[in-house]
Amino acid sequence: MNPILNQVGTIFIPVSNLEKARDWYCDIVGLPKDGEILFEHLYVLPMDGTNIVLDSKIFSKDAVYKVPAFHFNTNNIKEAYTYMKMKNVDLLTDIESNHWFNFKDPDGNILMVCQC
Repeated sequence: MNPILNQVGTIFIPVSNLEKARDWYCDIVGLPKDGEILFEHLYVLPMDGTNIVLDSKIFSKDAVYKVPAFHFNTNNIKEAYTYMKMKNVDLLTDIESNHWFNFKDPDGNILMVCQC
């Protein structure tokens, strides 16, 4: 029996300023900004499914995601793109293959939105 489960427990994102990152991510995914900062360097975004942990302790320019390590789901890629454009998010691509687009967070982490 394998002791490693085929589950993802959480996703860590390196951020330089925890409060600023918390506010930005909560705004993007529509969450309140009232969660507790843990150990002075962690903030858990309570997602449906796998949570995201913003971590200022692991931040360095070398740790920033240069390619998306995961994607945010959407049911409507065109509405999601328009929403991110309205939020003045740094969009890196147009909608590709009518299915996905990439963008950057304020620290330069490359992320993706993909239609499920």
